[in-house]
Amino acid sequence: MMSQVQSTLSDVIYPDSNGQPIADNTKQFRWIVTIKEGLEWLLKDDPDVFVAGDLLWYPIEGNNVTRAAPNVMVVFGRPKGDRGSYQQWKEDHIAPQVVFEVRSPGNTQTEMDKKLVFYDRYGVEEYYLYDPDKGDFSGWLRQEDRLDVIEPILGWVSPRLGIRFEMSETDLVLYRPDGERFATYVELATSREQVIQQLEQEKARSQQLAAKLRKLGINPEEL
Repeated sequence: MMSQVQSTLSDVIYPDSNGQPIADNTKQFRWIVTIKEGLEWLLKDDPDVFVAGDLLWYPIEGNNVTRAAPNVMVVFGRPKGDRGSYQQWKEDHIAPQVVFEVRSPGNTQTEMDKKLVFYDRYGVEEYYLYDPDKGDFSGWLRQEDRLDVIEPILGWVSPRLGIRFEMSETDLVLYRPDGERFATYVELATSREQVIQQLEQEKARSQQLAAKLRKLGINPEEL
């Protein structure tokens, strides 16, 4: 009987896609990428933290209907690496501890309520929900085996991630433990270009100074 059960379980197919787009609009996608990549950077030196975006999570072996695809999820205790889906029984039965959802205009309240129930039922420790169109940000923390609303949420520091949540006049702002703000790729690339330009300017000034010293008969390498 046991071998028959194992054979039945092994025959179950767990699709890597639910047929839904990652995001409904550019704003939602930008926030998903910013949060996901910011967390990747924050946790890059820990080989046993897995971060994923829009990856299907199957919590129950043999059940390919019960599933969710958090916009971003973080799993402590699991190695980095590529996966087609997160099948919890293959991951030491470790559920994602932290999930993020970025709400779009297409998300109904019923849909969001179902997500909260799912994350509560299957062991998520921290759940954060951001609506960039309305500027609403909410969070839930597991206490006494259930997810309870975090109040107040502004200024809150994630127990697992160490990041702090604030709101500017228009947007959510996430701060790393070192105080640096999560930035978009464009912002990071722009900052890198500015640093390179400054280094090139300093190099040019140094070369000009060395040329002037040589004209005066001074070897700058001997200074």
